[in-house]
Parts: sequence; C-alpha cells; structure tokens
Amino acid sequence: IFGDILCARMAKRGVTALVSDGVVRDAAGVLGTGLPVWCSGIAAPASVAGLTFVDWQLPVGCGGVAIFPNDVIVADDDGVVVVPREKAAEVAAAAKAREANEADKRARLAAGELGLDMYKMREKLAEMGLKYV
Repeated sequence: IFGDILCARMAKRGVTALVSDGVVRDAAGVLGTGLPVWCSGIAAPASVAGLTFVDWQLPVGCGGVAIFPNDVIVADDDGVVVVPREKAAEVAAAAKAREANEADKRARLAAGELGLDMYKMREKLAEMGLKYV
C-alpha cells in the first residue's frame, strides 16, 4: 500500500514511476506528487508505517507476471509491459518499426486514402463476388 507521503519521498529520490498490483491510499495526494502510478485500485486502510522493508533486486510477481531484476518496465495510459532485459533491444526495434508503420497509415488515411484500399480489401471482396460502392 502506497500513500502520498511515501510517493512524495519516492519522487524526491528520483523514482520515475510506481507499478504495483497493490493499492494506493490518499489518492489525491499521490496524484499531487506527480509520480506516475499504475496500481490495482484505491483503498483507505490505516497507516502501514509498521511494515518492514525486506530486500531488493529479487524476482517479484506483479499482476500475475514474473519480474526479474533489470527487466525493463514500459508504462503508458494503456497499461504496463515487462520486457526481459535480454530482449529489450529487439522489442524496442520492433516497437519503433510498428510506430513508423502506424504513423504511415495515419498519414495515408489523413490524405484521403480509404482503409479499403490501404488494406487491399477490394481484391478480397472481388474474390468473394462483392463490390464496394
């Protein structure tokens, strides 16, 4: 459970984001820290100051996914993805290629090209004996 004070401390120490399958409390205060947070919800339990730090740089589970030390965590408004460090360059290259492909499609659609033509659906419709009008 993370609250506004802990999140403020984390932000002050340079933590760039919080990803947890646990909850946060003091939601308005947490948001006020500017620390991006992905969590499973909001709750209002009593203080958890008595909890004790156990260790770091050990594998953990979050959201049903195993996360190992040095894995790359990528998060945006759509969610969070864990990328094993040894696949990070490969995944980054594939993501960059996908972004370029999608930017090209957006530009073509903005220029007036129909998705029907961009995805070569006229040919498929013709094979089925159909015609787009």
